[in-house]
Amino acid sequence: MWLSNPSRPPPPAPATSTRNFPAGLPLKLPRLSRKHHEDALQPQPLRLWQIFPLIFICVYLTHLTVLRLPYYWDEAGYYIPAAYDFLRTGSLIPHSTLTNAHPPLPSLYLALWWKTSGYLPAVTRVAMCIVSSLALLAIYQLTLMATRRVLIAAAVTLLTLLYPVWFAQSTLAQADIFAAAATLWALCFYLRNERRQEDPWLAAVFFSIAALSKETAIVTPLALALAECVFSPHPPSSRQFIRRLSRPAILLTPTLPLAAWYAFHRYKTGYIFGNPEYFRYNATSTLDPLRIVLALGHRLFHLTGHMNMFVPVLFTAAAWMLPVRHQAHPHNSENIPPLDRAMQIGLWTVLIANTLFFSVLGGALLTRYLLPLYPIVLLLCVYTWYRRLRAWGLLFLLTAVAFSLGISINPPYRFAPEDNLNYRDMVVLQQQAIHQIALHYASATILTAWPATDELSKPELGYVRRSYPTVAINDFTLASIQRAGESNLDYSVALVFSTKYGPPHLPFSLGATNEALDARYFNGHQDLPPETIARLLGGTVVWHNAMNGQWAAVLHFDRPQLARWAAPLDPPTILGR
Repeated sequence: MWLSNPSRPPPPAPATSTRNFPAGLPLKLPRLSRKHHEDALQPQPLRLWQIFPLIFICVYLTHLTVLRLPYYWDEAGYYIPAAYDFLRTGSLIPHSTLTNAHPPLPSLYLALWWKTSGYLPAVTRVAMCIVSSLALLAIYQLTLMATRRVLIAAAVTLLTLLYPVWFAQSTLAQADIFAAAATLWALCFYLRNERRQEDPWLAAVFFSIAALSKETAIVTPLALALAECVFSPHPPSSRQFIRRLSRPAILLTPTLPLAAWYAFHRYKTGYIFGNPEYFRYNATSTLDPLRIVLALGHRLFHLTGHMNMFVPVLFTAAAWMLPVRHQAHPHNSENIPPLDRAMQIGLWTVLIANTLFFSVLGGALLTRYLLPLYPIVLLLCVYTWYRRLRAWGLLFLLTAVAFSLGISINPPYRFAPEDNLNYRDMVVLQQQAIHQIALHYASATILTAWPATDELSKPELGYVRRSYPTVAINDFTLASIQRAGESNLDYSVALVFSTKYGPPHLPFSLGATNEALDARYFNGHQDLPPETIARLLGGTVVWHNAMNGQWAAVLHFDRPQLARWAAPLDPPTILGR
């Protein structure tokens, strides 16, 4: 910047510099502004194409122990069968599983990888690591835009990677990580400080990708469009009024491809939003006011306390009691500024809209629905530390340790196993149980519950080499076991397992009323132990194992059964090679 102020005489030139200038000539030297002085102290950021390989290597190496696992829960129940159907038949509507109208982009992505690299769980896991890495790159870019601090951007990105929910979802082939990556990139373009004419359209493209990955992602652009109308200043002219409406209108365009998908789904299946039971469970049955209030409480806990998230949140609450510190540069005595107002409005709009939306819709309170929100919470926390504590790096290290511990150590309350590596324990236990069945009861019909019914009957899921006949029950509660015992079902072996995580000791309990509400609204139930199931059904526990609150067992029943020929165990087919 050139300093020229006619109301003030120019500063005297240094003695060493006057010898080259005529006497009396006003000397104007280039001088950095305070902002430029401050930015000069910051490490210069690498380009995004240089950062992405570093992020991918971190994601890949930290997930080496789960890259070869067969598919888990909703992967096995919908996402893998849907993509596998598209790979084999080219149909966007799955036929080997019930269609629930999820958009097809994840299926297209996975099928492309399988076609080029082979149908293997490891291929799927690496493909998901790439999606997670792209999402983390968006987090880095968004944080760098918001704070202009490379260290803060790196800290938020690393904490997001280590957060147990994000860590576990980074290799699971489910639509939420796709939607999170596209949503975060859309926010990068939408909240860019240096607004460019094409930015709203680029944001709309990525919001469209998010909506075609998971339909619920549409809530974010809709909420931002509403915020544009509410918080934008009143335009002084009609031309500016039209320009004011253009950005919200652009944010509404992602509804068009999503509507086209639903029209196609309606044409092919007769249903707009999937099979009626799926729609009832996730939409119409969730509109009870008491359930909404309870779900909102769960969602607020998921964002502020779950899986050690209480550590950075408590640090932030304590930091708010301290004054804002000054800039680090000696020539700048101003306080460190807060985030840009437009950035704050955008981030808080995304947080509030998604929290409310997923408190109303969604039968299961799965934390993976909130994946785009966790990095936003961490961004707000870390920047608050930076503004108020010179030793904010210590809080970062303590939070990183807390998150790292949460990846493997379960919390003292009930949670979904896919919120950390507890899902790996469940997969390993079911692998061991199925191995026992294949080894000793190869011709048996197996009594079990979902997802083991799919794991035993679909070799493409990675658990068996041939399909086994199964008899399905809902779960392993007393009511389900009693119905199975009173029926004339034809089975000689049972594979029973924990369908809900149950801590060995439950120090935190809200009492019988809370248990009843969980059972009424959130499918909470208590599985019977394998010994009790064996006694009620008249069988014997022949194998049992437990790991970190999960368990699985194989039961055998001495009863006559129609003999079935067991096909030889052929190796699984590797497609695309």
